[in-house]
Amino acid sequence: MRRMGLVIGLRPEVIAEYKRIHEKVWPEILDLISRCNIRNYTIFLREPENLLFASWEYHGRDFAADMAVMRADPRMQEWWRITDPMQVPLASRKKSEWWAPMEEVFHHD
Repeated sequence: MRRMGLVIGLRPEVIAEYKRIHEKVWPEILDLISRCNIRNYTIFLREPENLLFASWEYHGRDFAADMAVMRADPRMQEWWRITDPMQVPLASRKKSEWWAPMEEVFHHD
């Protein structure tokens, strides 16, 4: 199992809408996330900075392959067409990244 954390900005004018759509994430999206071996997925919002922090556990063997499955899914592409314009990637991220990964520096069970 691998814990992962990522961060991205959120446009202030869409905060209410972002919260609303995440109250009822489409069942197909939730199923895909599970099929791609992601568990304990949580997104936190920090206001007034408007930062989203995502955290999950990856329980698979091939993260790149699972993410390729996710990227190829038409329903996920539709979901991202809605959510991506709401987000503001960090300027410090790599060109290949949307959400910026974070380094885990501490964990306690």
